[in-house]
Amino acid sequence: MTGLYDSFQRPINYLRISVTDRCNLRCIYCMPAAGIRHVAHQDILTYEEIYIIAQTAAELGIDKIRLTGGEPLVRLGLPKLVQMLKQIDSIDDISLTTNGILLSRYAAELKQAGLKRVNISLDTLKSDKFRFITRRSYDLSDVLRGINVAKSVGLDPVKINVVLMASINDDEVMDFARKTISEEWHVRFIEFMPTAGVSDMALHFVSVEDIRKRLEQLGKLTPCLPRAGNGPAKYFRFPNAKGSVGFITPVSEHFCFRCNRLRLTADGRLRPCLLSDNEVDLKQPLRSGASLAGLKKLIEAAVSSKPFHHHLATGHVPEGRPMTQVGG
Repeated sequence: MTGLYDSFQRPINYLRISVTDRCNLRCIYCMPAAGIRHVAHQDILTYEEIYIIAQTAAELGIDKIRLTGGEPLVRLGLPKLVQMLKQIDSIDDISLTTNGILLSRYAAELKQAGLKRVNISLDTLKSDKFRFITRRSYDLSDVLRGINVAKSVGLDPVKINVVLMASINDDEVMDFARKTISEEWHVRFIEFMPTAGVSDMALHFVSVEDIRKRLEQLGKLTPCLPRAGNGPAKYFRFPNAKGSVGFITPVSEHFCFRCNRLRLTADGRLRPCLLSDNEVDLKQPLRSGASLAGLKKLIEAAVSSKPFHHHLATGHVPEGRPMTQVGG
């Protein structure tokens, strides 16, 4: 058996790389209201260090990379990193998750550098609610402009991630769903996951199943294959729709049994599970002169420690880093 497998024989081929813990938004489900204590600049991995880790991981079997944050586009020179990662022969997919605020500025350059597609976090279509959820004064039109520019330069498909929150944005699910019918939007509804610093948001949990029942009034949802991607969403399409609707259920129907991913934090720690505080430090060994063989052993150790599933159902919530420092 070739490639990278964990102790439960799940193939691991997907690496999410957080390039920064900084963000220009303060979304209520992602970051504590008081903000976070940022990692010092010298403790953030350089692009060259990220490249070495990605290349090493690729030699073990990683072939898909997603760049995340914080907000990845607040880090200068991100297209340079994309261009570097594109040179790794066995990497066949490089994508990006962004809040979209700066996307219109960088979309063309990112596409030229080798980025294939983007996921955009957008939890409301109402300007006042956008400022409430993000705790910032940016305009919703910045994100909508980013979506249009990304489509125009060929970052396709553009997927819209909507974190569901009862009494906050669940009244807009019909509006998002209609976008998939008329405007070729690919919308993914995601259940809220309680994480460090924002566990009180669990009071606003709404299940995907509840949302699916509401959407039935727009027509029958027929299963369809994703346009692209390597994630856990289940995709559907309304009759004659131009786009698609996806559902991601990390709480009500977890998909840990087919999890294929690792996460590299901005300060160089490899995290086998989003909802576990267990991490393996790669930065210090790398900066201390560890060989590629040594790095491979550390990556393999992290993969071996990957748990079978998370423990949200029993009330266990990670206590270490908030979502913005993990990379989602």
